[in-house]
Amino acid sequence: MNEENEEIVWLHLIREGDQLAFKRIFYRYVDALVRFVSFYIHDKARAEELVLDIFTYIWENRQTFEIRLTWKAYLFQAAKNKVYTYIRDKKDAFYIEELSTLEISQSDSDIEMEELHGLIREAVSLLPPKCKEIFRKSRDELLTNKEIASQLHISEKTVEGQITIALKKIRTYLGDMYAYLW
Repeated sequence: MNEENEEIVWLHLIREGDQLAFKRIFYRYVDALVRFVSFYIHDKARAEELVLDIFTYIWENRQTFEIRLTWKAYLFQAAKNKVYTYIRDKKDAFYIEELSTLEISQSDSDIEMEELHGLIREAVSLLPPKCKEIFRKSRDELLTNKEIASQLHISEKTVEGQITIALKKIRTYLGDMYAYLW
């Protein structure tokens, strides 16, 4: 069964009140959606509430609910709309600035790429300081391992090891949803 047909089947099952189908969609996307919303509003508890609001809406309106894109595209678009509304209602100068970075897009790949970039930035920010510095010099400044080693007065093997550690931690942070990238 191709992905498009699978999406239709899930929608049909949820419309019929199949809680297992709903749980499958929920658990498939909830963590990524919470990370995505948290990235913009910087409040994980509130992000969880906003994401739960989306799923509550779907369940409560399941009999008339429609999606025109994929589940992933719909959910991330809904998350963007929730963030937009939250930021607008917050009327905080910091959040208004953040609001300008939210560009509403209907493209599934645009939504996925934006989410992925945000998740990678989050993952990199959680690396230990030295590991983060080496990884950023490698990826952001495009320095060779030799150049990094020379600048930081460490061995090339240490640079290689730290980059390997960074990539493993990023991979773990991204989880199964983006396993195909590695």
